Amino acid sequence: MKSLKYLAAPAIAGALSLSISPAMAGAPGTPSVEEMWRLIQQQQREIKVLKSQLQQTDQKAEVAVETAEKAVDTKPTKAAWAERTRVGGYGELHYNNLDGEGGAKDKDELDFHRFVLFFGHDFNDKVRFHSELELEHALVEDTDDGSGPGEVELEQAYIEFDLNDTHRARAGIFLIPAGILNETHEPNTFYGVERNPVEKDIIPSTWWAGGAALQGELAPGWSYDVAVHEGLNTSAGSNYAIRKGRQKTAKAKASDLAVTGRVKWTGRPGMELAGTVQHQGDITQGSDPTAGSATLFEAHGIFNRGPFGLRALYAHWDLDGTGPAGVGADEQSGWYVEPSFKVNEKLGLFARYNQWDNQAGDSVGSEKTQWDIGMNWWPHPDVVIKADYQSQDHDSGKNQDGFNVGVGYQF
Repeated sequence: MKSLKYLAAPAIAGALSLSISPAMAGAPGTPSVEEMWRLIQQQQREIKVLKSQLQQTDQKAEVAVETAEKAVDTKPTKAAWAERTRVGGYGELHYNNLDGEGGAKDKDELDFHRFVLFFGHDFNDKVRFHSELELEHALVEDTDDGSGPGEVELEQAYIEFDLNDTHRARAGIFLIPAGILNETHEPNTFYGVERNPVEKDIIPSTWWAGGAALQGELAPGWSYDVAVHEGLNTSAGSNYAIRKGRQKTAKAKASDLAVTGRVKWTGRPGMELAGTVQHQGDITQGSDPTAGSATLFEAHGIFNRGPFGLRALYAHWDLDGTGPAGVGADEQSGWYVEPSFKVNEKLGLFARYNQWDNQAGDSVGSEKTQWDIGMNWWPHPDVVIKADYQSQDHDSGKNQDGFNVGVGYQF
């Protein structure tokens, strides 16, 4: 369009110069002054029309360019999609060499316990997706009795929305905000080859559910979580064991939902104090008239100062009903304390004392204790090699003592 404008300008100027040339004005047969004036007026009108057309053409061109630029800005490219998508994962291989006594089985086993992939995507600055897909025990086998060694599990799949700068909402499958390991359980983040038995059997980690939740910051160092989600569904056949009640959002019965709330303080570097309460109306989802509500109380602390570290946790369940009371499962509780010391950036030592009981309401001896002592070696912050020795002293006399070795990673 600009080249047309530049060509038109000289042509117009030339026409004007010819029309008023002094040589022509004095020559015989030349137009009179009035005729020349009319000619000039006509040329000016033509110039005005031409200028108007050129301006309209320029404006249309500018609009077309702006529209094209907006289309380029708003249409996602493959490169932009990749920048907003995250992939990660973790895994761990375990070797257990344990001697059983009092009726407990020996365990001499090599197992790729977990292989997990993370997938996440940011739709924009305020809406995102997160997921966690896990394969347990390396192999899923179709057997008639369901005794195949492995499982494929969708542990997380939720959409998260930023409500403002300090509060968020999520909906989907997410990890329950309880304990230390349930939300952060990558192998390089904790001591010991196996996860501690208190958080495994009492809380019970790993524990996820489908529902909706709110998270946010109440004040500097203070945060909260509130969630409404599927409840547990345990039964008399399992002595109302908490761990066996996880429904894993697989056609989960939802006649009685659960509500979980947590408050956490992280006001000083290296420190965390948190407490969780959960309640549901019927721990058997209406299938057992002798059972009723269930309430969890959990509190923990994490302290790290220099090379010294300390973790401590207490968890307690209260179950209503004559059914749980009849087998002592109306109370289920446990606690542990774990001091640790980092020799250097790559080597850490720890000891842990665990005590738990899924039938604490019964006078019959059902208490379990376990000592663990061992080390973690991190050749890279995201890679760990572990070794520990465990010694059990269960009231039932069924103990497994021995050592465990493992390797784990996250990325």
